[in-house]
Amino acid sequence: MTHRYVLRAILLGVLILTAGSLAAEQSGHQGYYRYPAIGGGYIVFTAEGDLWRVPIEGGLAQRLTTHHGWEFGAVVSPDGARVAFTGQYEGPSEIYVMPIAGGLPERLTWEDELCRVASWIDKTSLLYATSHFSTLPSRQLIRLDLSTNERVPLPLAQAADGVYGTADELYFVRLPKQGSNAKNYPGGTVQNLWKFAPGMDDAERLHPDYNGTSAEPMWYEGRVYFVSDRDRTANIWSMLPDGSDVTQHTFHNGWDVKSPALGDGKIVYQLGADLYLYDIAANETTRMDITLASDFDQKREKWIDKPMDYLTAAHLSDDGSHVVLTARGQVFVKPAQGGRLVEVTRNDGVRYRNARFLSGNDTLLTLSDESGEVEFWQLVARGTAEPIQLTDNGEVLRFDGWPSPDGKLVAYTDKNNRLWIYERDRDRHRLVDSGEFGGIYDPAWAPDSKWLAYVGEAQNSFAQVWIYSWEDNE
Repeated sequence: MTHRYVLRAILLGVLILTAGSLAAEQSGHQGYYRYPAIGGGYIVFTAEGDLWRVPIEGGLAQRLTTHHGWEFGAVVSPDGARVAFTGQYEGPSEIYVMPIAGGLPERLTWEDELCRVASWIDKTSLLYATSHFSTLPSRQLIRLDLSTNERVPLPLAQAADGVYGTADELYFVRLPKQGSNAKNYPGGTVQNLWKFAPGMDDAERLHPDYNGTSAEPMWYEGRVYFVSDRDRTANIWSMLPDGSDVTQHTFHNGWDVKSPALGDGKIVYQLGADLYLYDIAANETTRMDITLASDFDQKREKWIDKPMDYLTAAHLSDDGSHVVLTARGQVFVKPAQGGRLVEVTRNDGVRYRNARFLSGNDTLLTLSDESGEVEFWQLVARGTAEPIQLTDNGEVLRFDGWPSPDGKLVAYTDKNNRLWIYERDRDRHRLVDSGEFGGIYDPAWAPDSKWLAYVGEAQNSFAQVWIYSWEDNE
C-alpha cells in the first residue's frame, strides 16, 4: 500500500470517528420541548424555561432567551422576522416581541395579568388573550397594533384563543384549557370552536352535536385546522369554514397533541416530550430530531443544605422507636433515640413515595414507579436487600397506602376516588367504597385490624365518617 492510500485511510478513519463522536455528543443533549411555533424556515419552542430556535429540518437548537423567568407561548410573525411570546422580564407574565434571529425583547403589554398571544393578524398586528379588561373571570381577545400600540377589544364576552380566516371571519375558543387534562372531558369548561363574522349579531358554535374538546384553531388555504379528541386522543383535524368536511390528519393513540402551530404549510406540535411536524401537502407526520446546546445546569449534582425542606412524608413505627422519612423520592429510617440514619433506597432513577412501616420495625411499605406504573413495593428497613414488588395491577395513580396493625392488609386510595384493601397473603384487591360525590380520605385501622374508619363526602359536599368491617365486607 502506498503512502497516499495509507493517508487516505487514516483521514477516512478520523472523519468517521469525528462524525460518530459529534453525533453521539448531539444525541445526548435532548430536552423537553414545549409550546412550539413555526415560520420563516424555523421552529421556535420552549425548553429549560427559555426560547430556542432550530431550523425546520431539526438539528442543533440555538437559545434565544436567557432570563431566569419563564418565556413561552411563542408565535412567529407572518413574514417570519419576529417572535411574539409571553415573558416574565419585569415580573408579571406579559407579551414581548423580539427578532427571530435574536435580540432585545420589546414589551407590548402592561396588564399585570397572564397574557397569551393567540395569533398574528398581519406582520404589524396580533391577537392576544387577557382577563384585564373583563369584569368577570373570563378571557377576552384584544387586537393590538404594534406600530401605534392601539388596543381594540373584540366584541366577544369570552374568547381565550382565536385566528382570523378570510373576510375577517374569526374562529375562536371561548374558554381557556381546563387544567386537569382529563380525557374526553364533556363538562362545563370544555373547549369548543365558535365562529364570528362581520354582520353577525351572535357568535355561532361549530359542531354543537359534539360535546368533547375542539380547540387550537389554525387557518390555512380555506380550511380551519384544530385539535380534537373525537377518536379519544387529541389529534389534528380540519374542516371547511362552515364546519363541514371534518377530516382527521394525525392518528396518535395515548399521548395527546398539544400546542400546535401552523406555518410554511406545516403544523408543528408537542407530543410527549418531543416535537412533531405534519406536512399538509404531503400528508406526512415526522418526529423532529432536536438537540440543545446547553450546559444543563439543572442536571448537575447538588448538595442539599436543609434536606428537611424536601420532606414529603414522615411516619413512626408502631412502638415509636423509629421513624421512616421520604424526601426527594428516597426513603430513610432513623431511630428516635439516636443512632445511624439508614439510606434504605439508593436508586436515583426511581421515585419512592409515602413510605410507612409495614410490620414491626423491619419492613416498609412504599409506592414506587420502578415498574413504569405506581405500584406497592416492600423494603427492608435496614437497607440490606433489594426492593420487592407487591402489586402489578395499577390502572390509575395510587395516592397512599395504610397497612393494618398486623401487616396483612393495606388500605389505599386512588385518583378515581376509590378506596381499596389489598390482601397481601392472597394478592387480592377488594373494592371498599367509591366516592360518588368527592374523594375518600384519612383511612384509620382499628387495633385488631378488623375495622377501617375513613372519611367520605356526601352529596352536599359535607364530610362524613364511615366504618367498614373487613370480616363482614359491610
